[in-house]
Amino acid sequence: MPNTTPSATSAIFTSGTPTTGFSQTGSMTAARAQQTASLLPSGRVLIAGGGAPEDAAKAELYDPTTGTFSPTGPMSTRRYGATATVLSDGRVLIAGGWSEDPDAPVLASAELYDEATGMFAATGSMTTPRVGNSATLLPGGRVLIAGGQIESNNVFSAIATAELFDPSTGTFSPTGAMTAARFNHTATMLRDGHVLVAGGGGPTGVGSASSVGSAPSLASAELYDTATGKFTATGSMVGARFWHTATVLADGHVLIAGGNDGTKPLASAELYDPAAATFSATGSLAAPRYLQTATQLADGPVLIVGGFADNVGSLASAELYQPNSATFTPAGSMSDSRVEHTATLLRDGRVLIVAGGSSDEGLDDAARLATAELYQP
Repeated sequence: MPNTTPSATSAIFTSGTPTTGFSQTGSMTAARAQQTASLLPSGRVLIAGGGAPEDAAKAELYDPTTGTFSPTGPMSTRRYGATATVLSDGRVLIAGGWSEDPDAPVLASAELYDEATGMFAATGSMTTPRVGNSATLLPGGRVLIAGGQIESNNVFSAIATAELFDPSTGTFSPTGAMTAARFNHTATMLRDGHVLVAGGGGPTGVGSASSVGSAPSLASAELYDTATGKFTATGSMVGARFWHTATVLADGHVLIAGGNDGTKPLASAELYDPAAATFSATGSLAAPRYLQTATQLADGPVLIVGGFADNVGSLASAELYQPNSATFTPAGSMSDSRVEHTATLLRDGRVLIVAGGSSDEGLDDAARLATAELYQP
């Protein structure tokens, strides 16, 4: 079957002959936003949580060979905005997030998904309920949980504490605290064994951790040393930001892109050099955006998809960061605009884009999407 010529904004897959760009794939069994997405050892993708109240514990699997979603065992707890980490043994750790209980809106509970059984099982709880935290798989198999927000009387405060999940015991234990309290930051595993923690919202914020609130944004960054269990400050970013993305490039530098400085979405981007421990500006995004996704493709470029822009709403556009030229170039548009979605690099090099909100009200029932699409590099 001949290729279909891509349009200026998007492209379509034809059977057996993929062309560069976005194309729709099967829809999920439930509309979701603030869900998690995890690539499993089989190559399937686990989608969990983030649905309407009756669906917020449900999970499903995407099969790239058929392009379809099918239900799998539900979580033990309804949750939104949790973290999901694929462990060294292939299980998936789901931790924290939002609950539906107005008296205890932030969760400390955690659970494990086993692809072999298709079931979730509760594991030890975190030492602190938290949302807007990071979760990073460390060498050796433990998971670093850092920062986030806690709630008291509907006031959400950023925290500096961190803890480690040990898969061999199923328990969490404290580790060294960060140098700054932060939430909605990024945490990136570097090649030298350190974890780069960058930006985020500052010490206080009134209302929801998924809103800007009154919290200032941070430009500071720090490194977690897996050998000592301690955080130390490193060079600060060129600009303060949260809800940004962080991606390790082939040369070991970390691309920090977009985000929000507390007053507006950002188009700026910068690079962290681990050898020099410094940040420097790089090419800017074509569109200011936050709550976007960033996925490094097999051949090196980084795919930036969707997000939100003030006075525009959720975005369908995508762009590619080209490391060789340090520039962003257009990469077409999705069929649906999305924010608080997920993007997962599949084994065959395609990227699965799933669900999200069609506005900044990602938890509103009418805003959630059940659709999914694929990006072919």
